[in-house]
Amino acid sequence: MKDILLINVSGQDKPGVTRAVTDVLSSFAVTVLDIGQAVIHDQLNLGILASVPSSEQSDALMEAVKSSLTPLGMQVIFSPISDQGYQHWVEQQGKARYIVTLLARKIEADHLAAVATVTSEYGLNIDKIVRLSGRIKLNETEQLGRACVEFSVRGEPKDAVQFKSALLELASEYDIDIAYQQDNIFRRNRRLVVFDMDSTLIDAEVIDELAHEAGVGEQVAAITEAAMQGELDFKQSFTQRMALLKGLDAAVLQSVAERLRLNEGAEHLISTLKKLGYKTAIVSGGFTFFGEYLQRRLGVDYVYANQLDIENGAVTGLVKGEIIDGQRKAELLREIAEREGLNLQQVIAVGDGANDLPMLSIAGLGIAFRAKPLVVASAKQSISNLGLDGILYLLGYSDKDTLVLD
Repeated sequence: MKDILLINVSGQDKPGVTRAVTDVLSSFAVTVLDIGQAVIHDQLNLGILASVPSSEQSDALMEAVKSSLTPLGMQVIFSPISDQGYQHWVEQQGKARYIVTLLARKIEADHLAAVATVTSEYGLNIDKIVRLSGRIKLNETEQLGRACVEFSVRGEPKDAVQFKSALLELASEYDIDIAYQQDNIFRRNRRLVVFDMDSTLIDAEVIDELAHEAGVGEQVAAITEAAMQGELDFKQSFTQRMALLKGLDAAVLQSVAERLRLNEGAEHLISTLKKLGYKTAIVSGGFTFFGEYLQRRLGVDYVYANQLDIENGAVTGLVKGEIIDGQRKAELLREIAEREGLNLQQVIAVGDGANDLPMLSIAGLGIAFRAKPLVVASAKQSISNLGLDGILYLLGYSDKDTLVLD
Protein backbone atom coordinates (compact mmCIF):
# COMPACT_ATOMS: atom_id res chain seq x y z
CA MET A 1 0.00 0.00 0.00
CA LYS A 2 1.27 3.48 -0.89
CA ASP A 3 2.27 6.05 1.72
CA ILE A 4 1.89 9.80 1.31
CA LEU A 5 4.57 11.91 3.00
CA LEU A 6 4.94 15.65 3.33
CA ILE A 7 8.66 16.43 3.35
CA ASN A 8 9.66 19.85 4.73
CA VAL A 9 13.29 20.91 4.30
CA SER A 10 14.67 24.08 5.89
CA GLY A 11 17.98 25.79 6.53
CA GLN A 12 20.46 28.19 4.98
CA ASP A 13 20.06 28.24 1.23
CA LYS A 14 22.88 26.76 -0.80
CA PRO A 15 23.29 25.02 -4.17
CA GLY A 16 22.41 21.35 -4.34
CA VAL A 17 19.63 21.05 -1.73
CA THR A 18 16.77 20.41 -4.14
CA ARG A 19 18.95 18.10 -6.22
CA ALA A 20 19.93 16.04 -3.15
CA VAL A 21 16.30 15.48 -2.14
CA THR A 22 14.93 14.77 -5.60
CA ASP A 23 17.79 12.37 -6.41
CA VAL A 24 16.78 10.28 -3.40
CA LEU A 25 13.10 10.42 -4.31
CA SER A 26 13.81 9.31 -7.87
CA SER A 27 15.75 6.28 -6.61
CA PHE A 28 12.60 5.17 -4.75
CA ALA A 29 10.35 5.79 -7.81
CA VAL A 30 8.35 8.38 -5.87
CA THR A 31 5.49 10.31 -7.49
CA VAL A 32 5.61 14.01 -6.61
CA LEU A 33 2.07 15.22 -5.88
CA ASP A 34 3.00 18.80 -5.01
CA ILE A 35 6.14 20.88 -4.59
CA GLY A 36 6.87 24.42 -3.43
CA GLN A 37 9.99 26.34 -2.49
CA ALA A 38 10.67 29.79 -1.07
CA VAL A 39 13.77 31.63 0.09
CA ILE A 40 13.54 34.48 2.60
CA HIS A 41 16.79 36.22 3.54
CA ASP A 42 18.88 33.21 2.46
CA GLN A 43 16.72 30.77 4.44
CA LEU A 44 15.31 27.97 2.31
CA ASN A 45 11.93 26.32 2.86
CA LEU A 46 11.21 23.42 0.52
CA GLY A 47 8.05 21.32 0.68
CA ILE A 48 7.37 18.15 -1.29
CA LEU A 49 4.23 16.04 -1.11
CA ALA A 50 5.37 12.57 -2.14
CA SER A 51 3.59 9.31 -2.90
CA VAL A 52 5.86 6.42 -1.89
CA PRO A 53 5.22 3.18 -3.82
CA SER A 54 4.90 1.05 -0.65
CA SER A 55 4.73 1.50 3.11
CA GLU A 56 7.76 -0.74 3.52
CA GLN A 57 9.92 1.77 1.64
CA SER A 58 8.94 4.84 3.70
CA ASP A 59 11.42 4.29 6.55
CA ALA A 60 14.28 3.67 4.14
CA LEU A 61 13.35 6.73 2.09
CA MET A 62 13.28 8.98 5.15
CA GLU A 63 16.71 7.77 6.26
CA ALA A 64 18.10 8.28 2.78
CA VAL A 65 16.74 11.86 2.60
CA LYS A 66 18.22 12.66 6.03
CA SER A 67 21.59 11.26 5.01
CA SER A 68 21.61 13.34 1.80
CA LEU A 69 20.86 16.57 3.69
CA THR A 70 23.17 16.14 6.70
CA PRO A 71 26.33 17.18 4.80
CA LEU A 72 24.45 20.28 3.61
CA GLY A 73 23.44 21.28 7.16
CA MET A 74 19.72 21.18 6.38
CA GLN A 75 16.84 20.17 8.65
CA VAL A 76 14.03 17.89 7.47
CA ILE A 77 10.62 16.99 8.92
CA PHE A 78 8.43 14.16 7.62
CA SER A 79 4.66 14.28 8.12
CA PRO A 80 2.46 11.31 7.09
CA ILE A 81 -0.72 12.33 5.26
CA SER A 82 -3.83 10.15 5.54
CA ASP A 83 -5.89 9.17 2.52
CA GLN A 84 -8.73 11.28 3.89
CA GLY A 85 -6.43 14.26 4.39
CA TYR A 86 -5.09 13.91 0.85
CA GLN A 87 -8.59 13.68 -0.62
CA HIS A 88 -9.64 16.83 1.25
CA TRP A 89 -6.60 18.61 -0.18
CA VAL A 90 -7.50 17.50 -3.72
CA GLU A 91 -11.06 18.79 -3.32
CA GLN A 92 -9.77 22.25 -2.40
CA GLN A 93 -8.52 22.83 -5.95
CA GLY A 94 -12.06 23.43 -7.15
CA LYS A 95 -12.53 26.40 -4.83
CA ALA A 96 -12.33 29.97 -6.08
CA ARG A 97 -9.03 31.76 -5.70
CA TYR A 98 -8.52 35.46 -5.10
CA ILE A 99 -5.63 37.88 -4.84
CA VAL A 100 -5.49 40.39 -2.00
CA THR A 101 -2.86 43.06 -2.69
CA LEU A 102 -1.58 45.30 0.09
CA LEU A 103 0.05 48.54 -1.08
CA ALA A 104 1.60 51.19 1.15
CA ARG A 105 4.46 53.65 1.39
CA LYS A 106 5.89 51.30 4.01
CA ILE A 107 4.35 48.03 5.18
CA GLU A 108 4.18 47.52 8.92
CA ALA A 109 3.46 44.33 10.87
CA ASP A 110 0.07 45.67 11.96
CA HIS A 111 -0.93 46.10 8.29
CA LEU A 112 -0.23 42.42 7.64
CA ALA A 113 -1.94 41.37 10.85
CA ALA A 114 -5.05 43.38 9.99
CA VAL A 115 -5.35 41.92 6.49
CA ALA A 116 -4.71 38.38 7.72
CA THR A 117 -7.29 38.78 10.49
CA VAL A 118 -10.07 40.05 8.23
CA THR A 119 -9.27 37.41 5.61
CA SER A 120 -9.57 34.68 8.24
CA GLU A 121 -12.75 36.13 9.78
CA TYR A 122 -14.51 35.93 6.41
CA GLY A 123 -13.55 32.28 5.88
CA LEU A 124 -10.70 32.66 3.39
CA ASN A 125 -7.48 30.68 3.67
CA ILE A 126 -4.11 32.23 2.75
CA ASP A 127 -2.15 29.85 0.52
CA LYS A 128 0.81 32.01 -0.41
CA ILE A 129 2.32 35.42 0.39
CA VAL A 130 4.72 37.12 -2.04
CA ARG A 131 6.54 40.46 -1.82
CA LEU A 132 6.29 42.31 -5.14
CA SER A 133 8.19 45.46 -4.18
CA GLY A 134 11.99 45.55 -4.27
CA ARG A 135 14.35 44.93 -1.41
CA ILE A 136 15.03 47.86 0.92
CA LYS A 137 18.50 48.95 1.96
CA LEU A 138 19.06 49.02 5.73
CA ASN A 139 19.54 52.79 5.81
CA GLU A 140 16.26 53.28 3.94
CA THR A 141 13.94 51.22 6.15
CA GLU A 142 12.53 54.30 7.88
CA GLN A 143 11.92 56.19 4.64
CA LEU A 144 8.57 56.31 2.88
CA GLY A 145 8.86 54.69 -0.50
CA ARG A 146 6.49 52.12 -1.95
CA ALA A 147 5.85 48.58 -0.82
CA CYS A 148 3.57 45.76 -1.91
CA VAL A 149 2.72 42.31 -0.60
CA GLU A 150 0.38 39.93 -2.46
CA PHE A 151 -1.73 37.30 -0.69
CA SER A 152 -3.10 34.35 -2.66
CA VAL A 153 -6.29 33.24 -0.88
CA ARG A 154 -8.69 30.37 -1.42
CA GLY A 155 -12.42 30.04 -0.84
CA GLU A 156 -15.45 32.32 -0.96
CA PRO A 157 -15.94 35.06 1.65
CA LYS A 158 -18.94 34.54 3.93
CA ASP A 159 -20.31 37.91 2.76
CA ALA A 160 -18.53 39.40 -0.27
CA VAL A 161 -20.05 42.88 0.19
CA GLN A 162 -19.16 43.03 3.87
CA PHE A 163 -15.68 41.66 3.15
CA LYS A 164 -14.99 44.44 0.66
CA SER A 165 -16.36 46.97 3.16
CA ALA A 166 -14.05 45.58 5.86
CA LEU A 167 -11.04 45.94 3.54
CA LEU A 168 -12.01 49.54 2.76
CA GLU A 169 -12.22 50.27 6.48
CA LEU A 170 -8.75 48.83 7.00
CA ALA A 171 -7.38 50.89 4.12
CA SER A 172 -8.83 54.05 5.63
CA GLU A 173 -7.72 53.24 9.19
CA TYR A 174 -4.11 52.45 8.28
CA ASP A 175 -3.73 54.82 5.30
CA ILE A 176 -2.94 51.97 2.92
CA ASP A 177 -4.48 50.48 -0.22
CA ILE A 178 -5.96 46.99 -0.37
CA ALA A 179 -7.14 45.43 -3.63
CA TYR A 180 -9.22 42.25 -3.86
CA GLN A 181 -9.68 40.53 -7.22
CA GLN A 182 -10.39 37.09 -8.59
CA ASP A 183 -7.33 35.11 -9.62
CA ASN A 184 -8.39 33.93 -13.06
CA ILE A 185 -7.03 33.73 -16.59
CA PHE A 186 -8.09 37.32 -17.36
CA ARG A 187 -5.95 38.76 -14.57
CA ARG A 188 -2.89 37.48 -16.41
CA ASN A 189 -4.16 38.38 -19.88
CA ARG A 190 -5.30 42.00 -19.79
CA ARG A 191 -4.18 43.94 -22.85
CA LEU A 192 -5.74 47.43 -22.82
CA VAL A 193 -5.58 50.23 -20.25
CA VAL A 194 -7.97 53.18 -20.60
CA PHE A 195 -7.17 56.32 -18.60
CA ASP A 196 -9.15 59.35 -17.68
CA MET A 197 -6.91 62.39 -18.15
CA ASP A 198 -7.67 65.22 -15.70
CA SER A 199 -6.61 64.44 -12.10
CA THR A 200 -5.77 60.88 -13.21
CA LEU A 201 -2.90 61.05 -15.68
CA ILE A 202 -2.22 64.67 -14.82
CA ASP A 203 -2.32 66.53 -11.52
CA ALA A 204 -4.86 69.11 -12.67
CA GLU A 205 -8.29 69.74 -14.12
CA VAL A 206 -7.49 71.42 -17.44
CA ILE A 207 -10.77 73.29 -17.58
CA ASP A 208 -9.86 74.87 -14.23
CA GLU A 209 -6.48 75.90 -15.64
CA LEU A 210 -8.17 77.52 -18.65
CA ALA A 211 -10.63 79.23 -16.36
CA HIS A 212 -7.73 80.70 -14.39
CA GLU A 213 -6.37 82.15 -17.64
CA ALA A 214 -9.82 83.56 -18.41
CA GLY A 215 -10.18 85.12 -14.95
CA VAL A 216 -13.12 82.91 -13.93
CA GLY A 217 -11.18 80.33 -11.95
CA GLU A 218 -13.24 80.27 -8.77
CA GLN A 219 -16.59 79.94 -10.52
CA VAL A 220 -15.43 77.10 -12.77
CA ALA A 221 -13.56 75.25 -9.98
CA ALA A 222 -16.69 75.18 -7.84
CA ILE A 223 -18.74 73.68 -10.69
CA THR A 224 -15.95 71.16 -11.47
CA GLU A 225 -15.80 69.93 -7.88
CA ALA A 226 -19.56 69.48 -7.69
CA ALA A 227 -19.51 67.50 -10.94
CA MET A 228 -16.66 65.23 -9.80
CA GLN A 229 -18.48 64.54 -6.54
CA GLY A 230 -21.52 63.46 -8.52
CA GLU A 231 -23.64 66.37 -7.30
CA LEU A 232 -24.25 67.75 -10.80
CA ASP A 233 -25.04 66.17 -14.15
CA PHE A 234 -21.77 66.19 -16.10
CA LYS A 235 -23.13 67.54 -19.39
CA GLN A 236 -24.99 70.34 -17.64
CA SER A 237 -22.00 71.33 -15.54
CA PHE A 238 -19.68 71.08 -18.54
CA THR A 239 -21.89 73.40 -20.57
CA GLN A 240 -21.94 75.91 -17.70
CA ARG A 241 -18.17 75.87 -17.37
CA MET A 242 -17.57 76.14 -21.10
CA ALA A 243 -19.81 79.21 -21.34
CA LEU A 244 -17.55 80.95 -18.80
CA LEU A 245 -14.54 80.38 -21.10
CA LYS A 246 -16.03 82.29 -24.03
CA GLY A 247 -13.51 84.74 -25.47
CA LEU A 248 -10.39 83.07 -24.05
CA ASP A 249 -7.37 83.62 -26.29
CA ALA A 250 -6.55 80.24 -27.90
CA ALA A 251 -2.86 81.11 -27.79
CA VAL A 252 -2.76 80.21 -24.08
CA LEU A 253 -3.56 76.53 -24.77
CA GLN A 254 0.06 75.63 -25.54
CA SER A 255 1.44 77.29 -22.42
CA VAL A 256 -1.18 75.54 -20.27
CA ALA A 257 -0.27 72.19 -21.86
CA GLU A 258 3.44 72.71 -21.21
CA ARG A 259 2.93 73.35 -17.50
CA LEU A 260 0.77 70.28 -16.90
CA ARG A 261 2.36 67.86 -14.44
CA LEU A 262 2.00 64.13 -14.80
CA ASN A 263 0.79 62.31 -11.71
CA GLU A 264 3.33 60.21 -9.83
CA GLY A 265 4.19 57.00 -11.65
CA ALA A 266 2.36 57.87 -14.90
CA GLU A 267 5.42 57.88 -17.14
CA HIS A 268 6.84 54.67 -15.65
CA LEU A 269 3.49 52.90 -15.88
CA ILE A 270 2.80 53.73 -19.51
CA SER A 271 6.36 53.06 -20.72
CA THR A 272 6.25 49.67 -18.93
CA LEU A 273 2.83 48.81 -20.37
CA LYS A 274 4.06 49.61 -23.87
CA LYS A 275 7.10 47.36 -23.43
CA LEU A 276 4.79 44.58 -22.26
CA GLY A 277 2.62 44.94 -25.36
CA TYR A 278 -0.42 46.64 -23.82
CA LYS A 279 -2.48 49.17 -25.75
CA THR A 280 -3.25 52.44 -23.95
CA ALA A 281 -5.96 55.04 -24.38
CA ILE A 282 -7.00 58.41 -22.97
CA VAL A 283 -10.78 58.76 -22.77
CA SER A 284 -11.52 62.11 -21.22
CA GLY A 285 -14.19 64.67 -20.56
CA GLY A 286 -11.36 67.18 -21.08
CA PHE A 287 -10.02 68.45 -24.38
CA THR A 288 -8.33 66.84 -27.39
CA PHE A 289 -5.63 69.56 -27.52
CA PHE A 290 -4.24 68.38 -24.19
CA GLY A 291 -4.95 64.68 -24.73
CA GLU A 292 -2.98 64.75 -27.98
CA TYR A 293 -0.18 66.68 -26.25
CA LEU A 294 0.08 63.83 -23.71
CA GLN A 295 -0.21 61.27 -26.50
CA ARG A 296 2.90 62.67 -28.17
CA ARG A 297 4.73 62.83 -24.85
CA LEU A 298 3.81 59.35 -23.56
CA GLY A 299 3.16 57.36 -26.73
CA VAL A 300 -0.51 56.63 -25.95
CA ASP A 301 -2.32 54.71 -28.70
CA TYR A 302 -5.80 56.29 -28.60
CA VAL A 303 -7.16 59.67 -27.53
CA TYR A 304 -10.83 60.60 -27.24
CA ALA A 305 -11.82 63.91 -25.68
CA ASN A 306 -13.90 67.03 -26.36
CA GLN A 307 -12.76 69.30 -29.18
CA LEU A 308 -12.75 73.00 -28.33
CA ASP A 309 -14.54 75.25 -30.81
CA ILE A 310 -12.25 78.13 -31.77
CA GLU A 311 -13.09 81.06 -34.03
CA ASN A 312 -10.88 84.01 -34.85
CA GLY A 313 -8.27 82.82 -32.37
CA ALA A 314 -10.66 82.68 -29.42
CA VAL A 315 -12.59 79.98 -27.58
CA THR A 316 -16.30 80.24 -28.38
CA GLY A 317 -17.52 78.55 -25.20
CA LEU A 318 -18.70 75.51 -27.17
CA VAL A 319 -17.26 72.16 -28.26
CA LYS A 320 -17.51 70.44 -31.61
CA GLY A 321 -19.53 67.26 -31.66
CA GLU A 322 -20.99 65.25 -28.80
CA ILE A 323 -19.90 66.01 -25.25
CA ILE A 324 -18.00 63.09 -23.73
CA ASP A 325 -19.71 62.29 -20.44
CA GLY A 326 -19.62 59.17 -18.30
CA GLN A 327 -21.84 57.05 -20.55
CA ARG A 328 -19.91 58.08 -23.64
CA LYS A 329 -16.66 57.11 -21.91
CA ALA A 330 -18.04 53.61 -21.34
CA GLU A 331 -19.15 53.40 -24.98
CA LEU A 332 -15.70 54.45 -26.20
CA LEU A 333 -14.03 51.86 -23.96
CA ARG A 334 -16.24 49.19 -25.55
CA GLU A 335 -15.42 50.46 -29.05
CA ILE A 336 -11.66 50.38 -28.46
CA ALA A 337 -11.88 46.90 -26.96
CA GLU A 338 -13.83 45.64 -29.98
CA ARG A 339 -11.32 47.27 -32.36
CA GLU A 340 -8.51 45.46 -30.56
CA GLY A 341 -10.45 42.19 -30.50
CA LEU A 342 -10.56 42.08 -26.70
CA ASN A 343 -13.04 40.83 -24.14
CA LEU A 344 -14.04 43.53 -21.63
CA GLN A 345 -12.45 41.37 -18.93
CA GLN A 346 -9.12 42.10 -20.63
CA VAL A 347 -9.56 45.86 -20.17
CA ILE A 348 -8.37 48.05 -17.30
CA ALA A 349 -9.99 51.44 -16.70
CA VAL A 350 -8.52 54.12 -14.44
CA GLY A 351 -10.26 57.30 -13.30
CA ASP A 352 -10.97 59.59 -10.37
CA GLY A 353 -14.38 61.21 -10.85
CA ALA A 354 -18.02 60.24 -10.78
CA ASN A 355 -18.16 60.47 -14.59
CA ASP A 356 -15.56 57.66 -14.73
CA LEU A 357 -17.74 55.16 -12.86
CA PRO A 358 -19.57 53.81 -15.96
CA MET A 359 -16.31 52.78 -17.63
CA LEU A 360 -14.80 51.56 -14.35
CA SER A 361 -17.83 49.32 -13.81
CA ILE A 362 -17.66 47.54 -17.19
CA ALA A 363 -13.90 47.02 -17.33
CA GLY A 364 -12.45 43.75 -16.07
CA LEU A 365 -10.34 45.80 -13.67
CA GLY A 366 -11.73 49.23 -12.72
CA ILE A 367 -9.38 51.33 -10.59
CA ALA A 368 -10.24 54.55 -8.79
CA PHE A 369 -7.02 56.56 -8.59
CA ARG A 370 -6.72 59.16 -5.80
CA ALA A 371 -10.44 59.46 -6.25
CA LYS A 372 -13.36 61.11 -4.52
CA PRO A 373 -14.95 59.07 -1.66
CA LEU A 374 -18.01 58.25 -3.78
CA VAL A 375 -15.81 56.79 -6.51
CA VAL A 376 -13.60 54.83 -4.09
CA ALA A 377 -16.69 53.25 -2.51
CA SER A 378 -18.19 52.35 -5.90
CA ALA A 379 -15.13 51.19 -7.87
CA LYS A 380 -13.87 47.61 -7.86
CA GLN A 381 -10.38 48.70 -6.76
CA SER A 382 -8.69 51.89 -5.64
CA ILE A 383 -5.19 53.31 -5.25
CA SER A 384 -4.88 56.41 -3.09
CA ASN A 385 -1.47 56.15 -1.45
CA LEU A 386 0.93 55.13 -4.22
CA GLY A 387 1.51 56.47 -7.73
CA LEU A 388 -0.10 55.22 -10.91
CA ASP A 389 2.63 52.62 -11.37
CA GLY A 390 1.17 50.84 -8.34
CA ILE A 391 -1.24 49.42 -10.93
CA LEU A 392 1.58 47.12 -12.06
CA TYR A 393 1.37 45.40 -8.67
CA LEU A 394 -2.34 44.75 -9.20
CA LEU A 395 -1.42 43.00 -12.44
CA GLY A 396 1.00 40.79 -10.52
CA TYR A 397 4.24 42.36 -11.78
CA SER A 398 7.07 42.74 -9.29
CA ASP A 399 9.77 45.41 -9.23
CA LYS A 400 12.33 42.87 -10.42
CA ASP A 401 10.06 42.05 -13.37
CA THR A 402 9.84 45.66 -14.51
CA LEU A 403 13.52 46.31 -13.78
CA VAL A 404 14.38 43.87 -16.59
CA LEU A 405 12.47 46.10 -19.03
CA ASP A 406 14.33 49.31 -18.13
